[in-house]
Amino acid sequence: MAKLSGGEALAKSLVREGVEVIFGLPGVQMYGLVTGIRDEPGLRMITTRHEFATTHMADGYARATGKPGVAMVVPGVGLYNAGSGLATGYARSSPMLLLAGEVPRGQINLGLDGLHEIVDQVNLVKPVTKYQALIRRPHEAPGAVQEAFRQMRSGRPRPTYIDIPPEGQVEREEVDLLESAPGDRMVCDDALIEEATNDILNAKSAVIFVGGGIARSGAFDELIELTEMTGIPVVNSAGGKGVIPYSHPNSLGSWVGAAGPIKDMIDNADVILAIGSRFTPRNPAGSGSKVIHIDPDETILDRPHPNKLKMQGDAKATLAKLNAALKDAGCDTEAMSERHAFDKASLEKSREEDRMEDAAYPWLVAIRDAYPEDATGIWGMTQLGYYSRQHFEVDRPWSYIDSGYMGTLGYAFPTALGAKVGVPDRPVICIVGDGGFMYASGELSTAVKYGINLVTVVFNDGAYGNVARDLDQDFGGTYEADFVNPDFVAMAKAYGAKAFLAKSPDELTTAIRDAIDADAPCLVEVQLGRLPRPKAWSARAPWTKPQEGLLP
Repeated sequence: MAKLSGGEALAKSLVREGVEVIFGLPGVQMYGLVTGIRDEPGLRMITTRHEFATTHMADGYARATGKPGVAMVVPGVGLYNAGSGLATGYARSSPMLLLAGEVPRGQINLGLDGLHEIVDQVNLVKPVTKYQALIRRPHEAPGAVQEAFRQMRSGRPRPTYIDIPPEGQVEREEVDLLESAPGDRMVCDDALIEEATNDILNAKSAVIFVGGGIARSGAFDELIELTEMTGIPVVNSAGGKGVIPYSHPNSLGSWVGAAGPIKDMIDNADVILAIGSRFTPRNPAGSGSKVIHIDPDETILDRPHPNKLKMQGDAKATLAKLNAALKDAGCDTEAMSERHAFDKASLEKSREEDRMEDAAYPWLVAIRDAYPEDATGIWGMTQLGYYSRQHFEVDRPWSYIDSGYMGTLGYAFPTALGAKVGVPDRPVICIVGDGGFMYASGELSTAVKYGINLVTVVFNDGAYGNVARDLDQDFGGTYEADFVNPDFVAMAKAYGAKAFLAKSPDELTTAIRDAIDADAPCLVEVQLGRLPRPKAWSARAPWTKPQEGLLP
């Protein structure tokens, strides 16, 4: 044991968990931790301009690397400001730890109007975190950090949270530092493996639907083995892009909409293997299908379907066991592949014909033409971001990042900064609209200060473009959705970044290539008008008009 302050105990515990960087905004109730980070050789801190960016950067770091990201904020309003990143990380099952301050120990939860005070602060974050701890003294820090990281490595990873009062960060006492604890890999029962094996072998038509859980579990080889052994095609969610290379002959990518040949394939399948995916109502299975659902999260498995086999377990461990059972049962790869054969070239041709009508598509092609094979893309809540979920394919895991079901406007730029910190030797490209970019545009300062050489493409239509279009087309006219924007090129240069302007898809391809070659923080402004609604979005959401089914 050693005599340590709470700040030192936290910093040393983080290093033992493999943490190298913390995204934070130092404040009066965090000085003890800031000092601990400053004096710990294995740690560095990146200071943001707003707490909004801290958790989004930690999320980007986690999703680009697969390693937990760590953020730090003051209590109260600092925590509220950081909530956006926690919610987004929760939606995308991101391993993150947020460290927050507290009011002095004797005032916690008393409501005495202390600086930054929120009563019951730990419970505030419960809906968007997997684990929460209030530690009051230095000796409690190692156990809380160890458990937070164990939770992030077990089951479905999600954000975790620890807060500590200011005097607990500076007081010194004997502290027993702990070694990192491994996570738990749950494997489902043998009886369920046997039932799934029989269902797969007897299915006349089948589809594998995968999500980001494949990447979080590291089940890439097991997924490839399953599809190659059975010949069953693989469809991925947006969160599952890259878990099987799109170039693989059995990969159908993420072209799943309300209608189309891939949706028809899912609807008509006897058996659907949903692996590491929530498989939500956005991608529903046909009522006649049997869904074999593999996921470590019981709450995900409990989502209803009339015929579901719930296989609670880690994707990698469970697929390894399932593959072995298929082999033992005499899986005939040639016969299975013939049974589930499909014409990928014909599907790709149909897809190309479908999207050639969309005004957004040439811009997506322009980005693809400039996109290095090892690049990571962060796609914001702009029309190109929405469109990319179906139409931008990748071959590597951790190389496509979106905000998931949370739909977090403004998340993309700080998330991309964190991703670039995590993979500094790879190109990272952020695709964002003018509305979303302005949420955190001040973090250009952070990029320049720390040499975070991100390429940010800002599509500037002078409005919340999707909102303006929807109001015009569905609600009788747009209202208060337009902006007065700065000159983005001049603004970026004022911060010390490099900047480029593009007015056509060809100019955009050239600008992105030049920005990557510049090896500096770069912004590319794309000036364009309103893009019309893509063909696939012609069906409107049910809440655009009153319906009995939506009333309580």
